[in-house]
Amino acid sequence: MSSYYFSIVGTRDNPLYEVEFSSFKTATTSSSTGSSVPGISQFPTNIKEILPFVTNSSLDLIEDFQWTTSSFNLGKIDSFYGLLVYGFITQGNIKFILCFEGSNNNNNGSSAQKYNENSIKQFFVDVNDLYVKCLLNPFYAVNDAITSPDFDLKVKLLAKKYL
Repeated sequence: MSSYYFSIVGTRDNPLYEVEFSSFKTATTSSSTGSSVPGISQFPTNIKEILPFVTNSSLDLIEDFQWTTSSFNLGKIDSFYGLLVYGFITQGNIKFILCFEGSNNNNNGSSAQKYNENSIKQFFVDVNDLYVKCLLNPFYAVNDAITSPDFDLKVKLLAKKYL
């Protein structure tokens, strides 16, 4: 079971959107109710507290990577405390950052890793489409926080589809 932390960071390194969730592929068991709840983040408290700092520290790496590649998808850019950090940069210099727990078991080998990278790439591409649609809204300005419940729902649906 993987937990994910996704954030969108603006051109002034300001957070525009953030969400925390677990993989929707398998349901998790809530410790308080004992029921199976898909999508609820299972990060330990000590990791949950540092997620915004890991995201912020990865911005320097993203800015270094963006000048060495012509691709928007930067792939894996960092790892910290067992968290893998993947990055994506848009045409308008908006950064998408996805942090998640790296798997400790290598039973499936590189084919599972390749599938994971492809699904993360497709997740980023589809979230970029959502973000472009958000930019088309005449009441939204670049670098404003994204507070739309519809945007949040669509990002979670994309996470359910790909992650």
